[in-house]
Amino acid sequence: MSEQTNAPEHEQEAAEQVEQAVETPEVNQEEVQAQFSPEEEIAGLYAELEAAKQTIKDQQDGVVRAAADVENIRRRAAQDVEKAHKFALEKFANELLPVIDNLERAIEFSDRENETLKPVLEGIDMTVKSFSDAVAKFGVETVNPKGEAFNPELHQAMSIQPSNDVSPNTVLAVMQKGYTLNGRLLRPAMVMVSKEAE
Repeated sequence: MSEQTNAPEHEQEAAEQVEQAVETPEVNQEEVQAQFSPEEEIAGLYAELEAAKQTIKDQQDGVVRAAADVENIRRRAAQDVEKAHKFALEKFANELLPVIDNLERAIEFSDRENETLKPVLEGIDMTVKSFSDAVAKFGVETVNPKGEAFNPELHQAMSIQPSNDVSPNTVLAVMQKGYTLNGRLLRPAMVMVSKEAE
């Protein structure tokens, strides 16, 4: 019985607590409004608005920077892929250059007057030509600068010879041809360069 009589009292206390909770926010709002004048409240709202604008501006700047970074990464990746395609054969081409040199030396130092060697020399000559054409398809080009001005980016001076016949810094002779792969130097041409005669 005592439990049943206590139940209505508990319900009544709970109802009073709910009423107090409902009334409390109104009192708090009134207290807050009483603390700030309308001018102060407007100033506070303007300050919040300016802070929000600055946050938006900072976020926009961050988005622009992130987009620029992504674009730079894409461009670098595309350049890396392009370079990889262009220069993937660099080591392989470097290994082939001595073969071309040896075939050309075989032609250069052979006896062209010997009739028995003529068919062999023709075969070697055709091999050199087809070999050079094959590597040219993949971007390997010959640097044979005889008679041209000396270019330290493409040529390596092995000796200097005084000469009255040509202007100074002209390539007089090529001891070994140079090669480039898609514009990149594989091997400089070894050359003899002229200087002014004394």
